[in-house]
Amino acid sequence: MFMGEYNHTLDTKGRLIIPSKFRETLGEKFVVTKGLDGCLFVYDNVGWTAFEEKLQAMPISRKDTRMFVRHFLAGAAEVEVDKQGRALIPSKLREFAELTKDVVLVGAAGHIEIWSQERWDALEEEAEESMEDIAERMDDLGL
Repeated sequence: MFMGEYNHTLDTKGRLIIPSKFRETLGEKFVVTKGLDGCLFVYDNVGWTAFEEKLQAMPISRKDTRMFVRHFLAGAAEVEVDKQGRALIPSKLREFAELTKDVVLVGAAGHIEIWSQERWDALEEEAEESMEDIAERMDDLGL
């Protein structure tokens, strides 16, 4: 399970240091794709395979399903960690998530999220303001 929050910076070539705690589980190669809420999702190979299988099981006759599948698969890229622990994030994905310099990597159980610092700060502020309401709804889901 991925957990924790790490602040790093993208270098001028678009490389990002992957925290060693995350690299232990991710391995040398992993998948980065467009996420939700304006971030990127990162999956280890096992997690990505399971996610792909779920996407493939969805009914392609539904337009919203096709759009959902395209969102995740069209931008997906396998990336590799170099000897310095950095991964090159493809430019298309950096643009999607508005990653320029300051970046936050967040463990989200089965995957990692990569956020621009600005978007992450805004999301945290929004969450703090409504966390009590969110917690009540989670109770309805059995959490």
